[in-house]
Amino acid sequence: MQFRQQALSKLQSPEELDVPVRYARPQGLLVLAVTLVVMAAASVWAVTGSVPSTLRAPGILTHGQGSYVLQSPVTGQVTRVLAEEGKRLDAGAPVLQVRTDQGYKVVRAIAAGRVSTLVARIGTVVTTGADVATLERMERPDDPLLAMLYVPAESAATVPLGASVDVSVQSVPSQEYGTVRGKVQAVGRAAQTRQKIAAFLGDVELAGQFTKSGPPVAVLVKLQKSDTTKTGYTWSTAGGPPFALASMTPATGALHLAEQRPIDWLLP
Repeated sequence: MQFRQQALSKLQSPEELDVPVRYARPQGLLVLAVTLVVMAAASVWAVTGSVPSTLRAPGILTHGQGSYVLQSPVTGQVTRVLAEEGKRLDAGAPVLQVRTDQGYKVVRAIAAGRVSTLVARIGTVVTTGADVATLERMERPDDPLLAMLYVPAESAATVPLGASVDVSVQSVPSQEYGTVRGKVQAVGRAAQTRQKIAAFLGDVELAGQFTKSGPPVAVLVKLQKSDTTKTGYTWSTAGGPPFALASMTPATGALHLAEQRPIDWLLP
């Protein structure tokens, strides 16, 4: 068997002590230095820096006192509708006139509020206990609007009182007019069921939307007032929309939570 001359030479002199050591090139030292600087800066930022956190949650504009469903106390046919959707009624104000076997009867509002839904129409036959209208409770016509947000139960503990909130209103193009400024006024103590939300809002479908991912926690947001806008509230843009906001309008809130240090994500 024949071996190459180079291999034979290697066997005869395995140690090449007289060969100079080759050090890293200057380019390699530069890369190493930059890597060490970046790692040091990242470590300092992880300990001393902070990262803002935002939680988005669906909700609705409301006057914060809830709604109630008005039911007919009599059986008969509706002959007159004495109220209008969107209008506020005082307690005891007439809503419907119903023709019964005992004559004409008037269905009246139980408590002061704004008529959000009128179910009964002229000619409708109603029975005792049938739903005829939904009213949102309002003590005074100038009661301010609030935003009621429904936050996932597992995230509610991270929402602090006084946290800043940007509220996007469904009826207002946010790209043009921006969002309403607000602050967290109250955080619910327990998750709410679909039935409880429906009883508060007077709307089963809305309650279903807010609970489709599980029972949420209600977070009440106070909108910041302004004397210079048409809506009476502060917006992220200069003036906001040129029209008033209506209650029972769907909205989405971006809650700005407390800032966290990046190192907290690594620690148990």
